This record gives sequence, structure tokens and C-alpha cells, in this order.
Amino acid sequence: MEIGIVGLPGSGKSTLFEIMTGVKSRELHGEPCVRGLATVPDARFDRLVEIFRPAKVSPAKVPFVDVHAAGEKAWNTLRQNLSGADGLLHVLDGYTTGDLADILADYRKLSDELVLSDLLIVENRLERLGKMSRAACKPQDLAQMEILPRLKAHLEGGGALRELNLPAEDVHMLRSFSFWTIKPELVVINRGEERPAPVAEFEREAAIATPVMEVCCLIEAEIATLPPDEQREYLSAMGIVEAAFAKVIRAAFVMLRQMAFFTVGEDEVKAWVIPLDTKAPKAAGAIHNDFERGFIKAEVVHYDDFIALGGTNAAVKAAGKLRLEGKEYLVRDGDMINFRFNV
Repeated sequence: MEIGIVGLPGSGKSTLFEIMTGVKSRELHGEPCVRGLATVPDARFDRLVEIFRPAKVSPAKVPFVDVHAAGEKAWNTLRQNLSGADGLLHVLDGYTTGDLADILADYRKLSDELVLSDLLIVENRLERLGKMSRAACKPQDLAQMEILPRLKAHLEGGGALRELNLPAEDVHMLRSFSFWTIKPELVVINRGEERPAPVAEFEREAAIATPVMEVCCLIEAEIATLPPDEQREYLSAMGIVEAAFAKVIRAAFVMLRQMAFFTVGEDEVKAWVIPLDTKAPKAAGAIHNDFERGFIKAEVVHYDDFIALGGTNAAVKAAGKLRLEGKEYLVRDGDMINFRFNV
């Protein structure tokens, strides 16, 4: 799981990367690719830490990648370092002029390049497939013959592949192509201090289903340097519930269809990141392969029930809310789990 940050020069993408991860990307321009982890804000996790007061805390993390691409080889640098990304965070310059037309132009400039790149890949593959006899084709080749013309037509119309809402099996079949525009995308407009970003107008004019958010990197950079207590005081004084960069991190986490379950105790409170619709044995494997291999049962209570019952394990057991779940159980976001296993 990894999210690539893209944007035109001067968009503020590296600044946003630094705010979210704490890694000083702009000081590493000698490095073509910089990686960092952003903590996913989660009030549930914070409350569990307050209750258990563990020796170690391990919140959920989202990996971000910032690429320094410039010059004639900029496109090759992007492809080499972001082709394996699971999603894109597209940062737009909304502070230089703040005009909707300029923001749309920035978005379309890079998006059109990504569409063109995908179109060239499709055309090259169709050309090779056209030279093959059907008898020599493998099942995957035949499947590509069926779907690639549809992709080609959509790309030629300037559309992103994500707009097609392809079935999961088709997306999996196309993974080897590393298409840019099939990846989920989150658009972030980096606005100025005095002027809000035209988010609603951008969504309407761009005509995209992609989520759109706004941040002011100048303000967010100041907030990010403050200790947690001072951050809360600052935000409260400004009448802001949560820093914008925290909302961006959470939105990126959701974009990748990820969720978290918790393991708790005095030694550690940890949020384990897994995909949505994960069954209990596979969730156990996130902790250790032996947990999945020797899975017996999962002792489960949901965070909401745990808090409603006063936040104690004794109360949960007394109320009969501690469940034993088997191999077919789909783990829910916010489950607190203890796995039983034997190897």
C-alpha cells in the first residue's frame, strides 16, 4: 500500500508531503524519490491509549511517496518510482492566482499527460496482440483483446480509466500495465491564506468523481510543528475542529479502501491496517503468518461496544459482548481482537 504525490512544479506537493510525514523532502532534492509514513488520525485509537496507558503505541500509518522529477527525464523518473503506487494524491496550485480557470488548467495539464501515457500503453499492446494468432493466445491475451479496445476508446475521449468503474477482476488482470489513470485519485487544492479554494466550482467544471479537498500549506506547516496540545489550542482558537492535513491523510486512507482493527494491552496498543472485507484469518496474518496458519478463533468486541460499557474488559465479558468468531468472519473497522491460534 503506497500513495504517490503528484503535481506540477510549484504546486506545494513536497510541502504537503513534509507536513503529513515529517520527512524533509525539499532538503533531499538529490534523491529522486522520498518515502515517508503519515499517522492516520483516529480518535478511537487515542481513547484506547488513554484507557490502557501502554508502554508502546502504534497508530495506523499511510505510506506516501514524493518524486523530484525535472528536466528531460522527468517522466521516466515518475514512472520508475510511482508505477507501483496504489493511489495518487494530486496537488494543485490554488494560491498563486486562486482563479478557477488556472486551477483547472493545472489539473488538466498533468491529467492529460497521464491519460496519454496510458493510451500509448494500450495502443502498443493492441498492436502486439493484433500480430498474434488466436491459437497462440493465452487466456489472458484473449481477455485483453476483449477489454483493451474499450479502454482505448475511453482514453481517446480524454477520460481516466477509473471512470469506467471496472470490476475488481478486470482491474487485477490489468495490474501488470501499471496504468496511471486506473489508480484512485484524491485532488488537493493548495490555497492561499486569505482566499478559500473554489472546491465546489472545481468539482462541477472538472466533471470528475474524484474527491476534492483544500488545504493551505502555509498555515498547515505552522500547525504541524506544534506539540499536540498546542495544536488543539490553536485550532480551537481558530474555530477549526481538525487540521486540514489530518483530513487529507484520513481521506487517502479511505481512498485505498483500508481500515484498522485494534489489539490492546498494557504493553502496546496497536492499529493494524487491512483492506476492507478481510476475513479473520487473513487479518490475523497481518500480525504474524503463524497467526493465520494456526488460526482457531478470534475474540472480538467492537470499539463502540467497549466504550459504551465503560471501557473495561470485565464489563464487556459480563455483558456478554465478547464474541468468538470463526474463519468466515469479516473483520469490521474498529474491532478489538485477540486471536487464538495453534502452530
